[in-house]
Amino acid sequence: MANAVPDATTPPFRTLRHTRSILCRGYLRDDGRYDIEAEMQDISAVATELPFTDLPAGGHLHRMHLTMTIDAGMVIHHFAARTETGPTPYCAEINAAYATLIGLHIGKGFHQAARQRLAGVRGCTHLTDLLGPLATTAMQTMMSIQREESPWHTKLHGDTPLPQPWVLGTCHAYRLDGEAAQVIWPMHRRAAVVPETTAQE
Repeated sequence: MANAVPDATTPPFRTLRHTRSILCRGYLRDDGRYDIEAEMQDISAVATELPFTDLPAGGHLHRMHLTMTIDAGMVIHHFAARTETGPTPYCAEINAAYATLIGLHIGKGFHQAARQRLAGVRGCTHLTDLLGPLATTAMQTMMSIQREESPWHTKLHGDTPLPQPWVLGTCHAYRLDGEAAQVIWPMHRRAAVVPETTAQE
């Protein structure tokens, strides 16, 4: 009997094997600085044997935390890593290395600078991967303050030309020739900031 062709309208049965969750939060402190926190959990849906432990179903393979304190200029003043659960008894030994990120600026070049300090055996693969969501959360936290202090729609009025918003050109939605760009950087503002020599060419 020939193999039956799967019904394309019926989704295949799935069995959960693993869940990774990442939760990030940004806080404004009463001293004017910001605490940015990230937690990553890897949870095995099935019991599994590891070299250093037997993990029950629902057990944590990884549970790790990052906390950094930044100022309004996005410079790191404090950085701490904590490994609550790891697959080996040695994972937490590298936590202190993440303090080497103190002094870095969250922005262009941050990930490259961080990986230079923490690549390979100088860091933990999972903690270093968590730096991406942590940095993004820092940016979103700062943007939440900027929106309160200067709502975007108030910038569309007046005679002062608007500089190009930093977000333009960073993804498909915010491409320069897209509809979103027309909203956040209106054409008459865009023309006003084109260098005179360029406009005449």
